[in-house]
Amino acid sequence: MIIVQLLIVLLALYVGSRYGSIALGVISGIGLAVLVFAFGLKPGTPPTDVIYIIIAAVTCAGVLQAGGGMDFMIQITEKFLRAHPERITFYAPFCTFFLTVLVGTGHVVYTLMPIIADISLKKGIRPERPCAVASVASQVGITCSPIAAAVVSFVTITNTKIPELGLTIPQVLMITIPACLCGIFAAALFSSKRGLDLDKDPKYQARLADPELKEYMFGSTATTLDKKLPATAKASVLLFLTALAVIVILATFPALLPHYDGKPLKMNLVIQIVMLTVAGLMILTCKAEPKKVVSGSVWQAGMVAVVAIYGIAWLSDTYFAAYKGEMMTAMKDIVNAYPWAIAFVLFAVSVLINTQGGVVLAIMPLAYDLGIPWYVLLGVLPSVYGYFFIPNYPSDIATVNFDRSGTTVIGKYLLNHSFMIPGLISVTVSTIIGYLLANFIY
Repeated sequence: MIIVQLLIVLLALYVGSRYGSIALGVISGIGLAVLVFAFGLKPGTPPTDVIYIIIAAVTCAGVLQAGGGMDFMIQITEKFLRAHPERITFYAPFCTFFLTVLVGTGHVVYTLMPIIADISLKKGIRPERPCAVASVASQVGITCSPIAAAVVSFVTITNTKIPELGLTIPQVLMITIPACLCGIFAAALFSSKRGLDLDKDPKYQARLADPELKEYMFGSTATTLDKKLPATAKASVLLFLTALAVIVILATFPALLPHYDGKPLKMNLVIQIVMLTVAGLMILTCKAEPKKVVSGSVWQAGMVAVVAIYGIAWLSDTYFAAYKGEMMTAMKDIVNAYPWAIAFVLFAVSVLINTQGGVVLAIMPLAYDLGIPWYVLLGVLPSVYGYFFIPNYPSDIATVNFDRSGTTVIGKYLLNHSFMIPGLISVTVSTIIGYLLANFIY
């Protein structure tokens, strides 16, 4: 029954990932119904605390987008990249990384990606080089964002399992940010020399010889610099950055928080209060229209993530809670000898379910029950990004379409795509350095 029910879980996740969007969450609900009504398993607990945080953070980021703040940040980034086109392969991934860190979602890069492709092509640099690693870096930034579901979920689960530890978001970022920056640099270093130069690439030269394709590649310029922004765009960015600063400060110095029964206000509530407050202030002072919020790409992508995490986490918690004893017995020896091996499990699950927050919610509670030290789990946290492996994630597909030169590709055999090696290098280096840092510091 353990194997049969596991296959049901995996089938639900696989089918949901193939349909995409909210299907991953709602088809997980079908798997949950089968486990509960057909096999009699006790339903697990939905991750309501994490879902509330995601809703608050996504709403705030959505209001930022509606108020022109997102475009303001993109314009600053574009000006920087166009000032240094010869270093686009190194600068582009760090730009997409930090945009994700600030906003908490990698979907913010869709506006920037065609600009990266345009700059590299006009400079004569193979667009695959910066585009592929920039797409990877945009997702790597999720485990480095103070408002991302993966980080908030890890802190929440850790403090539930080890309440005396009192882990804070800044403590997590102290490990993930330097580790992931090293991983991105290693991936960019590889990418700087990958593939043929454009003047030596026969496929590109054939496209260049076609007048229509040449016009398609060079006939227009992808830019946001000609877009007129509202006068309040800068103010909305300042408010949003203030919210992030307040969250980090309060997480670092809990004595500043209100105390109830001798205990400080929980950080999950602090994040929600701060994000909703700032979102409201942006609507009142920056003229961000609520209708634009709910129609914006950031808010919609965030709500899709909420549904996905809701279904995935509830399904996985139901299954793992039912067989926790058997799994602990089977995995105890391996975990005791090689606790870092949990990174392979995190990566494999990410390949399947396409959400880093969902991976954390699905696997971390079991990892703690297996007795893996918290600092080991923190060190291998970058390994929750594995969905570049099968190139079906929206940011990767969009990147292929944005590269008008045709050098960023999926590949004939599916796995031989442009994102594979940069992704493997980035995640491997980030995980190793994160593991070493966490063991050294904590």
